[in-house]
Amino acid sequence: MHRPARADVPTLVVGVLGVGTSGPLIAATRAPSLAIAFWRNAIGAAVLAPYALLRHRAELRSLSRGQWLLALASGLCLGLHFSTWTPSLTMTSVASATAFAATQPIFAALIARLRGEHVARRAWTGILVSVLGVVALSGVDLRLSLHAFLGDLLALAAAVLAAIYMTLGSKVRQTVSLTPYATVCYGTASCTLALIAAVGGQHLLGFGSNAWLKILALTAGAQLLGHTMFNRALKTTSATVVSVVILLEVPIAALLAAVWLGQVPSIWALPGAVLILAGLVAVGTASGAHHEADPATGG
Repeated sequence: MHRPARADVPTLVVGVLGVGTSGPLIAATRAPSLAIAFWRNAIGAAVLAPYALLRHRAELRSLSRGQWLLALASGLCLGLHFSTWTPSLTMTSVASATAFAATQPIFAALIARLRGEHVARRAWTGILVSVLGVVALSGVDLRLSLHAFLGDLLALAAAVLAAIYMTLGSKVRQTVSLTPYATVCYGTASCTLALIAAVGGQHLLGFGSNAWLKILALTAGAQLLGHTMFNRALKTTSATVVSVVILLEVPIAALLAAVWLGQVPSIWALPGAVLILAGLVAVGTASGAHHEADPATGG
């Protein structure tokens, strides 16, 4: 661990504030969950595409079949991630959903171990602590309702899919610039979500102007500004530091949900959330437990 470069501090602050608004905005948007997920990716891809085509056209043409397949697979996993993360926010509290989705580094460490990479003992300790927190927090939500518990499970599934997305994306990013990769990834995710919405019978249009304003705010803040700021900081600040900073999304989202939506977490839920965060800090700061890649998650 090392402190971020001084110039990166405001960048990281803006980034974490951007992704911290994701959960509350989604929960407050009166639109089908898959429509919200589709439009944030589709608009994000549309914003990036002109720059990618103008500045990286030659790079896009030179991408190999393997690079395309990895980028498309990463976008597929991102779409599946949003198809579970977004509905979870309508089933359980913003605080719980964000805490469960934040367990992505645990699954990233497990995937790294399956790939034969070293995972430090400190990371395994952090995983155990976080799992205990997951059990505690999910137990509290199960006492509240089965619906909330199922929302927790969806958020956990979102964390797994985010870890796979990150693993694939990190491999692509070794040889492909950020803008071309993000354009292909977001575009593929939006196509995936459109297909899931069609199969599930969810409409992608037909909601009010207030919902559109919130979707635009979500796209500008969490999808573009938040993720872009983190990727910018990665040039001079390690992925470990950035990953730990992203954990601040959990208390920010919980605070915004409490003030804006009146979702005050139960006192019994706090120990579970604290255990999850403590474990994730241990995982994120353990040597060998992380990838030098884009750390952006579910937000």
